Formats: sequence, C-alpha cells, structure tokens
Amino acid sequence: MAQTNLLLRVDGMTCQGCVRSVEMTLAKRGGIASAQVNLEAGQASVKYDDVRTNPDQMIAALKEIGYETSREPVRR
Repeated sequence: MAQTNLLLRVDGMTCQGCVRSVEMTLAKRGGIASAQVNLEAGQASVKYDDVRTNPDQMIAALKEIGYETSREPVRR
C-alpha cells in the first residue's frame, strides 16, 4: 500500500471534542492510515491509500458532520 500525504483546512473546530470528531470521522473511512488534527492551525494531516479513498471523499465526510473543509495549498 503506497501512502499519500494530504493537508486539509478544517474550519469550524472550536474544542478538543471537534478534534476527536474529525479524527474519528476520517479514521472510519477505509484507506486512511492516520489522521492528525491541529486545532490551533485548523488543519488535518492525513496519510491515506489513494487506491481506496481520495481527498474529495474525505472532504465530503467532514462536510457531512458540519465542517467546511478544503485542501491546503502546498507550500514550498
């Protein structure tokens, strides 16, 4: 399984309960190896198998639970 890294912007998180909710929603998806959320930065760092899932599916799952979500631009 080749893993791909993704950084998502997650707006609307206000507490550690939100962090757990985002992490659990992502972890329940097939193909997610890890998901770490930074509340202060409003970001989720995700490692996933791009054969089993994709960023659009992750964004849709987070929007279903009430968070505006988008891909973070890659900074060089």
